Amino acid sequence: MYSTPSYPAASGPMVWLKRTEHWLDARGRGAWIAAMVAGFVVFWPVGAALLAYMIWSKRMFNRTVTTGPSRMSRRFGGSMMQSSGNAAFDAYKEDTLRRLQEEQDSFADFLGRLRAAKDKAEFDQFMADRKTDRPVDDTADAPRDAN
Repeated sequence: MYSTPSYPAASGPMVWLKRTEHWLDARGRGAWIAAMVAGFVVFWPVGAALLAYMIWSKRMFNRTVTTGPSRMSRRFGGSMMQSSGNAAFDAYKEDTLRRLQEEQDSFADFLGRLRAAKDKAEFDQFMADRKTDRPVDDTADAPRDAN
């Protein structure tokens, strides 16, 4: 009979580091930050190395640590645009998402107008303060006599 060869159990620092990396990835960005802080507390070069690795591997700034689907899409079984199989519900969902997008766009326009009005009010206040702060000197515009 044919038997599969038995390989020695993989061990060593690289395997341990890889397992630790996967363990931290499974727990999210908070686990990476906690490990980094613990590294700084125990021995600062370890914390600095973890910080450098997090920046280099883009774990520090990405929204999700893992390359697979996000937690939200895994929880709901796929993307938000995936059909439910019910045409009436899909039409309702599409209409609701369209309405929410329109509300978001109109709110962004409102914020833009609000910022513009605030900027104009601040500029008008600056100009009013500038007029009252500067003493009016009619002789500044008059030509000087050369002696």
